[in-house]
Amino acid sequence: MTERAFTVLVPATSGNVGPGFDVLGLALSLWNETDFILPEEGEGWSAEIAGEGTDFLPRDASHLTLQAVRQVYEFVGAEPPRALKIRARNRIPVSSGLGSSASAVLAGLLGGNHLLGGPLSREQILALATEMEGHPDNAAPALWGGFTTAWRAASGEVRALSLPLAPAWHKEKRLAVVLPAVRLSTQESRAVLPKSVPRADAVFNLGRVVLLLEALRRDEPALLAEALQDRLHQPYRLPLIRGAEAALEAALEAGAWAVALSGAGPSIIALAPATALAEVLQAMMSAFADAGVEARGFTLKVPEHGATVKLSLSA
Repeated sequence: MTERAFTVLVPATSGNVGPGFDVLGLALSLWNETDFILPEEGEGWSAEIAGEGTDFLPRDASHLTLQAVRQVYEFVGAEPPRALKIRARNRIPVSSGLGSSASAVLAGLLGGNHLLGGPLSREQILALATEMEGHPDNAAPALWGGFTTAWRAASGEVRALSLPLAPAWHKEKRLAVVLPAVRLSTQESRAVLPKSVPRADAVFNLGRVVLLLEALRRDEPALLAEALQDRLHQPYRLPLIRGAEAALEAALEAGAWAVALSGAGPSIIALAPATALAEVLQAMMSAFADAGVEARGFTLKVPEHGATVKLSLSA
């Protein structure tokens, strides 16, 4: 029998991870929690929202999580419940480069799958998330946790693979994330990218991806300064974010190993020793303040596990 109330937890994510444009992703220890409640009577689908997005996210069936629930029912050919309520406690900022939309989609897909008794595999859920999102580099780490790569196979199937990550990234807070108060839509950040790039830039990124994989697997931070460099998207997007280039420089001066845009931005993610993390975070926020841009920050780990379903409501 399906539980009448349960909670889905989905982590934030950082896509691209420097040179891994549209293929690499890291899970982050910042979680959205969504309660799913099947009322005993009544009709209609609704959402309650607390935290991020409270002022503007929809409360009706157009909410992205509820759209994703319906997607699951349509995929399996089942009749959706007449009444469904969600309570979203959002900790992941919206339009931040931290995977908020992937989190909302996955909450709905996992919730719908659980309501139906779990007919879909994780791979099928990833495929549905990619269909709704357009690309899998945020959905994969949110589902799998840790460090992932995702791609579309020759058959058209979307696939993902967990990549090795040194245990220290899970045990220690080594990530400083700063979110400036800058509006940057995904459409805008995609529009500035060139339709083609020089061969030298493609080769540059290929080499950095391999270096990044080994630096994170072996826990060799000295390699990260080079490994996190990118020529495919970051040089085109940074100018859209006032104060970003100064924030990157400030992070390095404060002791970060490496720093990059998180996803398409506007968030910036710095990889740094746990002992220097507070200083790195403050340096980036101060750089944005000097540019006249408000910012807020987080210090995070990389969770080993991704999205989960809890069979009781969170407190």
